[in-house]
Amino acid sequence: MKLEALAPPREADFTSRLRSPAVAARVGVWLGICFVIAFVTGLISHEAHVTHPFVGFPTRPVWLYRWTQALHVASGTAAIPLLLVKLWSVFPKLFARPPRRITELAVESLERGSIAVLVGAAIFQLASGVANTAQWYPWGFHFRATHYAMAWIALGALAVHVAVKLPLIRSVLGSPIESAEHDRPSTAESGPLDRRTLVRGSLLAAGVAVLATAGSAVPVLRRVSVFGVRSGGGPGGVPINKSARAADVVAAALSPSYRLTVRHGARSVELSRADLEGLRQRTGVLPIACVEGWSANGTWDGVRLRDLLDLVGAPRGRDVRFTSLQQHGPYKVTTLPSQFADDPLTLVALGLDGEKLALDHGYPCRLIAPDRPGVLQTKWLDQVEVL
Repeated sequence: MKLEALAPPREADFTSRLRSPAVAARVGVWLGICFVIAFVTGLISHEAHVTHPFVGFPTRPVWLYRWTQALHVASGTAAIPLLLVKLWSVFPKLFARPPRRITELAVESLERGSIAVLVGAAIFQLASGVANTAQWYPWGFHFRATHYAMAWIALGALAVHVAVKLPLIRSVLGSPIESAEHDRPSTAESGPLDRRTLVRGSLLAAGVAVLATAGSAVPVLRRVSVFGVRSGGGPGGVPINKSARAADVVAAALSPSYRLTVRHGARSVELSRADLEGLRQRTGVLPIACVEGWSANGTWDGVRLRDLLDLVGAPRGRDVRFTSLQQHGPYKVTTLPSQFADDPLTLVALGLDGEKLALDHGYPCRLIAPDRPGVLQTKWLDQVEVL
């Protein structure tokens, strides 16, 4: 065996005209747009989950959280093929000979270090995001907190990368895509595929990826979204994330002795399902959306939460704590900010789409409020406490 065969590849060994700054910059622009959209919508989701966010989360429009999460998942999905093409186009730079001068070597080492952080964070964010949409968690850390922290790392690394490469990016984007001005010396003069076709194909792949998965959040696309993780099935056309059996609440929810406790200070009332049905009923059309990206509209029937709070003399402007019958899980207890508690559309729901609330949807009663993440729309209510 010749020793040359064992030598590592060199930058000059890659001759394809497609592996060029012209392709990397143009695909990178679209990839950056996807990352920024995913970051902004991810921040919105984080704020929606926080009891006291930096900026109070609005209750209108009622579809705001639903569509920001759909956009978050769509932009993340579109970024996957774009990231693959971007990495493929710059792959030869990994084997570039390092400079010999100490100062130049230090600068390049810092640049490569920031790129390594950016690539690692990007791959982690996209891979963990895809796993989350499928509700597959092969790790031991809390997804939402880690995803949020890594988003800031990715954004910081992206900002550094763009700042360092900005002169090259501006020069490349200002030249024709087939220009050889910034090509490596080893780049071939021609190939079976031109650069413009590769960029257009990358954008097409991103669009197809979105269409193939967006049906979980956009009902009109469900027929073409072959990889949508939620079909829209379930009682009332609303999917189910956690069943009553998985939450271990079947016996408690179906017990004849069930009572919902509403408490404010020393005052409290206990209400059976029949008692709740005897109160003034309201109807509202509200979406339910989850961080995994799926969402669905539902016509909910039940008692206005504000009416229940009035039974115990609770003033307006107070947060409300909800406790579920389920005994375990991070969302057994949730807190509803005051603007949602006082909103006339917020219900303690007893029914969905004209039918009695299904056990898996939270029977005997559940919370449903506008613009709230699905995991915070507490099912199988046990206690409602004014804070």
